Amino acid sequence: MKVIKIGGGCLKGKKNIAHILDLISHRGRGHIFVLSALSGVTDFLMDSMPVALADDASIPAIIGRLKSRHLLVARHLISRREVLNDFTRDLIKSLNELERLYYGLNFTREITPRMADVIGSFGERFSVIILAWALRGRGIQATYRMPHKIELLTDNQFGDATANLQKTRWGLQRHLKPLIEEGFILFVPGFFGVSEDGDVTTFGRGGSDYSAAVVATAMGAEVLEIWKDVAGFMTADPKFVPEARLIPVLSYEEAAELAYFGAKILHPRTIEPVRRSGLHIAIKNTMDPDASGSLITARSPRPKNIVKSVAHDTDIGILKVHGSGVGARPGILGRVALQLTENNINIKSAVTSQTCISFLLAHKDLEAGRHALASLRPKPYRRLEKIDDVALVSIVGEGLLRHKGIAARCFAAVAEHNINLEMISFGPSRVALYFLLRKKDLNKAVKAIHTTFFTSP
Repeated sequence: MKVIKIGGGCLKGKKNIAHILDLISHRGRGHIFVLSALSGVTDFLMDSMPVALADDASIPAIIGRLKSRHLLVARHLISRREVLNDFTRDLIKSLNELERLYYGLNFTREITPRMADVIGSFGERFSVIILAWALRGRGIQATYRMPHKIELLTDNQFGDATANLQKTRWGLQRHLKPLIEEGFILFVPGFFGVSEDGDVTTFGRGGSDYSAAVVATAMGAEVLEIWKDVAGFMTADPKFVPEARLIPVLSYEEAAELAYFGAKILHPRTIEPVRRSGLHIAIKNTMDPDASGSLITARSPRPKNIVKSVAHDTDIGILKVHGSGVGARPGILGRVALQLTENNINIKSAVTSQTCISFLLAHKDLEAGRHALASLRPKPYRRLEKIDDVALVSIVGEGLLRHKGIAARCFAAVAEHNINLEMISFGPSRVALYFLLRKKDLNKAVKAIHTTFFTSP
Protein backbone atom coordinates (compact mmCIF):
# COMPACT_ATOMS: atom_id res chain seq x y z
CA MET A 1 0.00 0.00 0.00
CA LYS A 2 1.23 3.48 -0.93
CA VAL A 3 0.37 6.86 0.47
CA ILE A 4 0.31 9.43 -2.33
CA LYS A 5 0.19 13.16 -1.77
CA ILE A 6 -1.20 15.42 -4.50
CA GLY A 7 -0.38 19.12 -4.22
CA GLY A 8 -2.37 22.17 -5.16
CA GLY A 9 -0.15 22.81 -8.19
CA CYS A 10 -1.48 19.56 -9.71
CA LEU A 11 -5.07 20.52 -8.81
CA LYS A 12 -5.11 23.67 -10.91
CA GLY A 13 -7.64 23.94 -13.72
CA LYS A 14 -10.23 21.47 -14.97
CA LYS A 15 -7.93 19.75 -17.47
CA ASN A 16 -5.15 19.18 -14.94
CA ILE A 17 -7.59 17.79 -12.39
CA ALA A 18 -9.10 15.48 -15.01
CA HIS A 19 -5.59 14.23 -15.83
CA ILE A 20 -4.93 13.57 -12.14
CA LEU A 21 -8.22 11.69 -11.93
CA ASP A 22 -7.17 9.47 -14.86
CA LEU A 23 -3.90 8.66 -13.07
CA ILE A 24 -5.73 7.82 -9.84
CA SER A 25 -8.22 5.64 -11.72
CA HIS A 26 -5.41 3.53 -13.21
CA ARG A 27 -2.91 3.56 -10.33
CA GLY A 28 -4.85 4.22 -7.17
CA ARG A 29 -6.72 1.08 -6.15
CA GLY A 30 -5.90 0.09 -2.57
CA HIS A 31 -3.88 3.25 -1.92
CA ILE A 32 -4.41 6.36 0.22
CA PHE A 33 -4.32 9.82 -1.33
CA VAL A 34 -3.65 12.89 0.78
CA LEU A 35 -4.86 16.03 -0.99
CA SER A 36 -4.14 19.72 -0.89
CA ALA A 37 -6.85 22.27 -1.65
CA LEU A 38 -7.53 23.22 -5.24
CA SER A 39 -5.04 25.86 -6.33
CA GLY A 40 -5.79 29.24 -4.73
CA VAL A 41 -8.66 28.09 -2.50
CA THR A 42 -6.81 28.27 0.85
CA ASP A 43 -5.60 31.79 0.05
CA PHE A 44 -9.18 32.77 -0.73
CA LEU A 45 -10.45 31.29 2.54
CA MET A 46 -7.83 33.15 4.57
CA ASP A 47 -8.26 36.44 2.69
CA SER A 48 -12.05 36.24 3.15
CA MET A 49 -11.86 36.17 6.95
CA PRO A 50 -11.22 39.92 7.48
CA VAL A 51 -13.84 40.66 4.82
CA ALA A 52 -16.45 38.56 6.66
CA LEU A 53 -15.43 40.08 9.98
CA ALA A 54 -15.93 43.60 8.66
CA ASP A 55 -19.29 43.03 6.93
CA ASP A 56 -21.62 40.05 7.28
CA ALA A 57 -23.36 41.06 4.04
CA SER A 58 -20.24 39.83 2.19
CA ILE A 59 -20.55 36.25 3.46
CA PRO A 60 -23.14 34.94 0.93
CA ALA A 61 -20.89 36.12 -1.92
CA ILE A 62 -17.88 34.35 -0.36
CA ILE A 63 -19.80 31.09 -0.06
CA GLY A 64 -21.27 31.54 -3.54
CA ARG A 65 -17.84 31.96 -5.08
CA LEU A 66 -16.54 28.78 -3.41
CA LYS A 67 -19.65 26.87 -4.50
CA SER A 68 -19.33 28.04 -8.11
CA ARG A 69 -15.61 27.22 -8.25
CA HIS A 70 -16.06 23.63 -7.09
CA LEU A 71 -19.27 22.97 -9.02
CA LEU A 72 -17.59 24.15 -12.22
CA VAL A 73 -14.84 21.57 -11.72
CA ALA A 74 -17.32 18.86 -10.69
CA ARG A 75 -19.46 19.34 -13.81
CA HIS A 76 -16.33 18.77 -15.91
CA LEU A 77 -15.39 15.59 -14.00
CA ILE A 78 -18.78 13.99 -13.27
CA SER A 79 -20.99 13.06 -16.22
CA ARG A 80 -23.68 11.07 -14.36
CA ARG A 81 -26.37 13.46 -13.16
CA GLU A 82 -27.37 11.43 -10.11
CA VAL A 83 -23.75 11.34 -8.92
CA LEU A 84 -23.36 15.07 -9.55
CA ASN A 85 -26.48 15.70 -7.48
CA ASP A 86 -25.10 13.59 -4.62
CA PHE A 87 -21.81 15.48 -4.78
CA THR A 88 -23.65 18.83 -4.73
CA ARG A 89 -25.56 17.86 -1.58
CA ASP A 90 -22.30 16.80 0.08
CA LEU A 91 -20.58 20.04 -0.95
CA ILE A 92 -23.46 22.22 0.25
CA LYS A 93 -23.40 20.50 3.63
CA SER A 94 -19.76 21.53 4.07
CA LEU A 95 -20.42 25.02 2.70
CA ASN A 96 -23.24 25.51 5.20
CA GLU A 97 -20.84 24.62 8.02
CA LEU A 98 -18.29 27.07 6.66
CA GLU A 99 -20.92 29.78 6.33
CA ARG A 100 -21.85 29.42 10.00
CA LEU A 101 -18.19 29.83 10.91
CA TYR A 102 -17.92 33.05 8.90
CA TYR A 103 -21.01 34.43 10.61
CA GLY A 104 -19.54 33.39 13.97
CA LEU A 105 -16.39 35.26 13.03
CA ASN A 106 -18.41 38.38 12.31
CA PHE A 107 -20.34 38.03 15.58
CA THR A 108 -17.26 37.60 17.80
CA ARG A 109 -15.35 40.37 15.95
CA GLU A 110 -12.08 38.48 16.31
CA ILE A 111 -9.97 36.22 14.09
CA THR A 112 -8.56 33.82 16.65
CA PRO A 113 -5.91 31.17 15.79
CA ARG A 114 -8.56 28.54 16.48
CA MET A 115 -11.00 30.11 14.02
CA ALA A 116 -8.30 30.67 11.40
CA ASP A 117 -7.36 26.98 11.52
CA VAL A 118 -10.86 25.59 11.18
CA ILE A 119 -11.81 27.96 8.34
CA GLY A 120 -8.48 27.37 6.59
CA SER A 121 -9.05 23.60 6.59
CA PHE A 122 -12.05 23.69 4.25
CA GLY A 123 -10.08 23.82 1.01
CA GLU A 124 -8.69 20.34 1.62
CA ARG A 125 -12.14 19.10 2.70
CA PHE A 126 -13.63 20.26 -0.60
CA SER A 127 -10.84 18.54 -2.55
CA VAL A 128 -11.43 15.09 -1.10
CA ILE A 129 -15.19 15.41 -1.58
CA ILE A 130 -14.88 16.33 -5.26
CA LEU A 131 -12.32 13.65 -6.19
CA ALA A 132 -14.09 10.86 -4.31
CA TRP A 133 -17.42 11.63 -6.00
CA ALA A 134 -15.71 11.99 -9.40
CA LEU A 135 -14.32 8.45 -9.09
CA ARG A 136 -17.70 7.13 -7.97
CA GLY A 137 -19.08 8.67 -11.14
CA ARG A 138 -16.72 6.35 -13.03
CA GLY A 139 -18.00 3.34 -11.13
CA ILE A 140 -14.86 3.06 -8.97
CA GLN A 141 -14.92 2.28 -5.25
CA ALA A 142 -13.74 5.49 -3.62
CA THR A 143 -14.41 7.32 -0.38
CA TYR A 144 -12.93 9.94 1.93
CA ARG A 145 -12.36 10.25 5.64
CA MET A 146 -11.88 13.47 7.59
CA PRO A 147 -9.12 13.67 10.27
CA HIS A 148 -11.61 13.94 13.13
CA LYS A 149 -13.28 10.72 11.96
CA ILE A 150 -10.05 8.68 11.82
CA GLU A 151 -8.35 10.11 14.92
CA LEU A 152 -5.50 11.91 13.20
CA LEU A 153 -4.53 13.46 16.50
CA THR A 154 -2.33 16.47 17.12
CA ASP A 155 -1.18 18.73 19.92
CA ASN A 156 -3.02 21.98 20.69
CA GLN A 157 -0.68 24.24 18.67
CA PHE A 158 -2.85 26.19 16.24
CA GLY A 159 -1.15 27.05 12.97
CA ASP A 160 1.88 24.84 13.61
CA ALA A 161 0.57 21.56 15.00
CA THR A 162 2.50 18.31 15.41
CA ALA A 163 0.89 14.90 15.08
CA ASN A 164 0.82 12.46 17.96
CA LEU A 165 2.19 9.54 15.94
CA GLN A 166 1.52 6.84 18.50
CA LYS A 167 -2.17 7.65 18.94
CA THR A 168 -2.62 8.49 15.26
CA ARG A 169 -1.17 5.11 14.27
CA TRP A 170 -3.77 3.33 16.38
CA GLY A 171 -6.64 5.44 15.03
CA LEU A 172 -5.69 5.22 11.35
CA GLN A 173 -5.05 1.49 11.47
CA ARG A 174 -8.48 0.96 13.01
CA HIS A 175 -10.41 3.23 10.64
CA LEU A 176 -8.54 2.98 7.34
CA LYS A 177 -7.09 -0.52 7.15
CA PRO A 178 -10.45 -2.27 6.53
CA LEU A 179 -11.22 0.09 3.64
CA ILE A 180 -7.81 -0.50 2.07
CA GLU A 181 -8.25 -4.26 2.38
CA GLU A 182 -11.55 -3.95 0.49
CA GLY A 183 -9.72 -2.23 -2.38
CA PHE A 184 -11.11 1.26 -1.93
CA ILE A 185 -9.32 4.30 -3.27
CA LEU A 186 -9.22 6.41 -0.15
CA PHE A 187 -8.85 10.18 0.19
CA VAL A 188 -7.74 12.07 3.31
CA PRO A 189 -7.45 15.88 3.40
CA GLY A 190 -3.99 17.21 4.11
CA PHE A 191 -2.97 20.29 6.08
CA PHE A 192 -4.82 19.60 9.33
CA GLY A 193 -5.57 17.19 12.12
CA VAL A 194 -7.59 17.43 15.30
CA SER A 195 -6.45 17.90 18.88
CA GLU A 196 -7.58 15.61 21.67
CA ASP A 197 -9.89 18.45 22.73
CA GLY A 198 -11.61 18.23 19.34
CA ASP A 199 -10.15 21.41 17.81
CA VAL A 200 -8.99 21.54 14.20
CA THR A 201 -5.27 22.33 14.16
CA THR A 202 -3.30 22.96 10.97
CA PHE A 203 0.30 21.99 10.23
CA GLY A 204 1.20 25.37 8.71
CA ARG A 205 1.07 26.50 5.10
CA GLY A 206 2.28 23.77 2.80
CA GLY A 207 1.70 21.26 5.60
CA SER A 208 -0.10 18.69 3.44
CA ASP A 209 3.28 17.06 2.75
CA TYR A 210 3.68 16.62 6.51
CA SER A 211 0.14 15.20 6.73
CA ALA A 212 0.99 12.64 4.08
CA ALA A 213 4.17 11.64 5.92
CA VAL A 214 2.16 11.16 9.12
CA VAL A 215 -0.41 8.99 7.33
CA ALA A 216 2.30 6.96 5.55
CA THR A 217 4.19 6.32 8.78
CA ALA A 218 1.06 5.49 10.77
CA MET A 219 -0.20 3.06 8.12
CA GLY A 220 3.18 1.36 7.54
CA ALA A 221 3.12 2.27 3.84
CA GLU A 222 5.62 0.80 1.38
CA VAL A 223 6.52 4.28 0.17
CA LEU A 224 5.32 7.88 0.33
CA GLU A 225 4.87 9.35 -3.15
CA ILE A 226 4.65 13.09 -3.65
CA TRP A 227 2.97 13.88 -6.98
CA LYS A 228 4.18 17.18 -8.42
CA ASP A 229 4.09 19.03 -11.71
CA VAL A 230 7.91 18.95 -11.86
CA ALA A 231 10.44 16.14 -12.39
CA GLY A 232 11.86 16.19 -8.86
CA PHE A 233 14.75 17.85 -7.04
CA MET A 234 17.19 19.51 -9.45
CA THR A 235 20.78 20.67 -9.18
CA ALA A 236 19.43 24.24 -9.51
CA ASP A 237 16.24 26.02 -10.49
CA PRO A 238 15.85 25.33 -14.25
CA LYS A 239 14.43 28.86 -14.68
CA PHE A 240 17.88 30.16 -13.73
CA VAL A 241 19.98 27.29 -15.04
CA PRO A 242 18.41 25.52 -18.06
CA GLU A 243 21.10 22.81 -17.96
CA ALA A 244 20.21 21.83 -14.36
CA ARG A 245 20.02 18.07 -13.83
CA LEU A 246 17.64 15.83 -11.93
CA ILE A 247 18.98 14.54 -8.59
CA PRO A 248 18.06 10.83 -8.54
CA VAL A 249 18.73 10.12 -4.84
CA LEU A 250 18.95 12.38 -1.79
CA SER A 251 19.26 11.77 1.92
CA TYR A 252 16.68 12.95 4.44
CA GLU A 253 19.08 15.68 5.57
CA GLU A 254 19.74 16.92 2.06
CA ALA A 255 16.06 17.02 1.14
CA ALA A 256 15.12 18.81 4.37
CA GLU A 257 17.79 21.47 3.92
CA LEU A 258 16.95 22.02 0.25
CA ALA A 259 13.28 22.40 1.19
CA TYR A 260 14.17 24.82 3.98
CA PHE A 261 16.46 26.89 1.78
CA GLY A 262 14.06 27.49 -1.08
CA ALA A 263 13.43 24.35 -3.16
CA LYS A 264 9.62 24.21 -3.26
CA ILE A 265 9.47 20.49 -3.97
CA LEU A 266 8.84 19.36 -0.40
CA HIS A 267 7.73 20.93 2.88
CA PRO A 268 10.69 20.89 5.32
CA ARG A 269 8.69 19.11 8.05
CA THR A 270 7.90 16.11 5.83
CA ILE A 271 11.06 14.33 6.97
CA GLU A 272 10.10 14.41 10.68
CA PRO A 273 7.63 11.47 10.76
CA VAL A 274 9.49 9.18 8.35
CA ARG A 275 12.99 9.45 9.79
CA ARG A 276 12.63 6.72 12.43
CA SER A 277 10.82 4.28 10.17
CA GLY A 278 13.24 4.68 7.26
CA LEU A 279 10.33 5.14 4.85
CA HIS A 280 11.34 6.20 1.34
CA ILE A 281 9.84 9.33 -0.23
CA ALA A 282 9.50 9.33 -4.02
CA ILE A 283 8.91 12.55 -5.96
CA LYS A 284 6.87 11.81 -9.09
CA ASN A 285 6.01 14.01 -12.06
CA THR A 286 2.31 13.74 -12.97
CA MET A 287 3.13 14.76 -16.55
CA ASP A 288 5.55 11.80 -16.84
CA PRO A 289 4.40 9.32 -14.17
CA ASP A 290 6.72 6.51 -15.27
CA ALA A 291 9.86 8.63 -14.98
CA SER A 292 12.20 7.83 -12.12
CA GLY A 293 11.89 11.18 -10.32
CA SER A 294 13.82 11.79 -7.10
CA LEU A 295 14.06 9.27 -4.27
CA ILE A 296 14.67 10.42 -0.67
CA THR A 297 16.24 7.84 1.66
CA ALA A 298 18.05 7.68 4.98
CA ARG A 299 21.38 7.74 3.13
CA SER A 300 22.35 8.70 -0.38
CA PRO A 301 25.37 8.09 -2.61
CA ARG A 302 27.88 10.93 -2.64
CA PRO A 303 28.85 12.40 -6.00
CA LYS A 304 32.50 13.17 -6.68
CA ASN A 305 32.11 16.89 -6.02
CA ILE A 306 29.90 16.39 -2.89
CA VAL A 307 27.48 19.24 -3.73
CA LYS A 308 24.03 17.98 -4.72
CA SER A 309 22.25 21.24 -5.46
CA VAL A 310 22.33 25.04 -5.45
CA ALA A 311 19.08 26.38 -3.96
CA HIS A 312 17.84 29.91 -3.51
CA ASP A 313 15.09 31.82 -1.74
CA THR A 314 13.89 35.39 -2.31
CA ASP A 315 11.28 35.36 0.47
CA ILE A 316 13.87 36.50 2.94
CA GLY A 317 15.16 39.57 4.76
CA ILE A 318 17.55 40.63 7.53
CA LEU A 319 16.66 42.47 10.72
CA LYS A 320 19.83 43.81 12.33
CA VAL A 321 20.01 44.75 16.01
CA HIS A 322 22.93 47.15 16.51
CA GLY A 323 24.47 48.03 19.85
CA SER A 324 27.69 47.92 21.84
CA GLY A 325 28.33 44.39 23.00
CA VAL A 326 24.91 43.00 22.03
CA GLY A 327 26.53 39.76 20.92
CA ALA A 328 28.44 39.33 24.17
CA ARG A 329 26.21 40.71 26.93
CA PRO A 330 24.24 37.94 28.69
CA GLY A 331 20.51 37.91 27.99
CA ILE A 332 20.36 40.31 25.03
CA LEU A 333 19.98 37.63 22.37
CA GLY A 334 17.41 35.78 24.46
CA ARG A 335 15.39 38.92 25.12
CA VAL A 336 15.11 40.09 21.52
CA ALA A 337 14.53 36.56 20.21
CA LEU A 338 11.75 36.03 22.78
CA GLN A 339 10.11 39.30 21.73
CA LEU A 340 10.01 38.13 18.11
CA THR A 341 8.70 34.69 19.06
CA GLU A 342 5.94 36.14 21.25
CA ASN A 343 4.79 38.14 18.24
CA ASN A 344 4.47 34.93 16.16
CA ILE A 345 7.55 35.71 14.07
CA ASN A 346 9.66 32.75 13.05
CA ILE A 347 13.42 33.24 13.21
CA LYS A 348 14.97 31.32 10.32
CA SER A 349 18.53 31.92 11.49
CA ALA A 350 20.58 34.24 13.72
CA VAL A 351 24.20 35.35 13.43
CA THR A 352 25.86 37.38 16.17
CA SER A 353 28.93 39.59 16.47
CA GLN A 354 30.19 41.94 19.18
CA THR A 355 28.11 44.87 17.91
CA CYS A 356 25.26 43.30 15.92
CA ILE A 357 22.74 40.47 15.99
CA SER A 358 21.39 39.62 12.53
CA PHE A 359 18.06 37.80 12.34
CA LEU A 360 17.02 36.06 9.15
CA LEU A 361 13.23 36.38 8.73
CA ALA A 362 10.61 35.75 6.08
CA HIS A 363 10.11 38.89 4.00
CA LYS A 364 6.54 39.35 5.26
CA ASP A 365 7.77 39.34 8.88
CA LEU A 366 10.40 42.06 8.50
CA GLU A 367 8.25 45.09 9.32
CA ALA A 368 6.34 43.26 12.06
CA GLY A 369 9.67 42.16 13.54
CA ARG A 370 11.06 45.69 13.47
CA HIS A 371 7.89 47.00 15.12
CA ALA A 372 8.01 44.28 17.80
CA LEU A 373 11.62 45.07 18.74
CA ALA A 374 10.99 48.83 18.62
CA SER A 375 8.40 48.40 21.39
CA LEU A 376 10.91 46.84 23.82
CA ARG A 377 11.45 48.90 26.98
CA PRO A 378 14.11 49.58 28.02
CA LYS A 379 15.75 49.20 24.63
CA PRO A 380 18.68 46.76 24.78
CA TYR A 381 20.15 48.10 21.53
CA ARG A 382 21.17 51.34 19.83
CA ARG A 383 19.58 50.96 16.37
CA LEU A 384 17.47 48.61 14.25
CA GLU A 385 18.15 48.07 10.55
CA LYS A 386 15.86 46.34 8.08
CA ILE A 387 17.34 44.95 4.85
CA ASP A 388 14.73 43.68 2.41
CA ASP A 389 16.44 43.53 -0.99
CA VAL A 390 18.40 40.34 -0.32
CA ALA A 391 18.19 36.73 -1.47
CA LEU A 392 19.55 33.55 0.06
CA VAL A 393 21.73 31.07 -1.82
CA SER A 394 22.72 27.69 -0.40
CA ILE A 395 24.74 24.70 -1.49
CA VAL A 396 23.65 21.34 -0.12
CA GLY A 397 25.31 17.94 0.02
CA GLU A 398 26.24 15.19 2.45
CA GLY A 399 29.85 15.53 3.60
CA LEU A 400 30.05 19.27 2.99
CA LEU A 401 31.69 19.94 6.36
CA ARG A 402 34.25 17.17 6.01
CA HIS A 403 35.31 17.80 2.41
CA LYS A 404 38.09 20.37 2.00
CA GLY A 405 37.79 23.26 -0.41
CA ILE A 406 34.02 23.28 -1.04
CA ALA A 407 33.39 26.65 0.63
CA ALA A 408 36.46 28.16 -1.06
CA ARG A 409 35.30 27.06 -4.52
CA CYS A 410 31.80 28.43 -3.83
CA PHE A 411 32.98 31.86 -2.69
CA ALA A 412 35.61 32.07 -5.43
CA ALA A 413 32.91 31.50 -8.05
CA VAL A 414 30.85 34.35 -6.59
CA ALA A 415 33.85 36.66 -6.20
CA GLU A 416 34.80 36.25 -9.86
CA HIS A 417 31.54 38.05 -10.70
CA ASN A 418 32.23 40.92 -8.26
CA ILE A 419 29.33 39.91 -6.01
CA ASN A 420 29.41 41.04 -2.38
CA LEU A 421 28.02 38.77 0.33
CA GLU A 422 25.85 40.12 3.16
CA MET A 423 25.87 37.22 5.62
CA ILE A 424 27.41 33.73 5.71
CA SER A 425 26.52 30.66 7.78
CA PHE A 426 28.51 27.43 7.62
CA GLY A 427 28.45 24.84 10.38
CA PRO A 428 24.96 24.70 11.95
CA SER A 429 23.97 22.08 9.36
CA ARG A 430 26.39 19.34 8.38
CA VAL A 431 24.98 19.25 4.84
CA ALA A 432 24.43 22.93 3.98
CA LEU A 433 26.22 26.25 3.58
CA TYR A 434 24.28 29.42 2.91
CA PHE A 435 24.90 33.11 2.33
CA LEU A 436 22.92 36.24 1.50
CA LEU A 437 23.47 38.68 -1.33
CA ARG A 438 21.59 41.46 -3.08
CA LYS A 439 18.69 40.31 -5.23
CA LYS A 440 20.18 41.92 -8.33
CA ASP A 441 23.11 39.48 -8.08
CA LEU A 442 21.08 36.31 -7.49
CA ASN A 443 20.90 35.04 -11.05
CA LYS A 444 24.63 35.51 -11.67
CA ALA A 445 25.56 33.84 -8.37
CA VAL A 446 23.42 30.72 -8.91
CA LYS A 447 24.74 30.26 -12.44
CA ALA A 448 28.35 30.78 -11.35
CA ILE A 449 28.15 28.26 -8.51
CA HIS A 450 26.32 25.69 -10.64
CA THR A 451 28.95 26.01 -13.36
CA THR A 452 31.73 25.55 -10.81
CA PHE A 453 30.34 22.32 -9.32
CA PHE A 454 28.46 20.73 -12.21
CA THR A 455 30.05 21.76 -15.50
CA SER A 456 33.65 22.61 -14.66
CA PRO A 457 36.20 19.91 -15.53
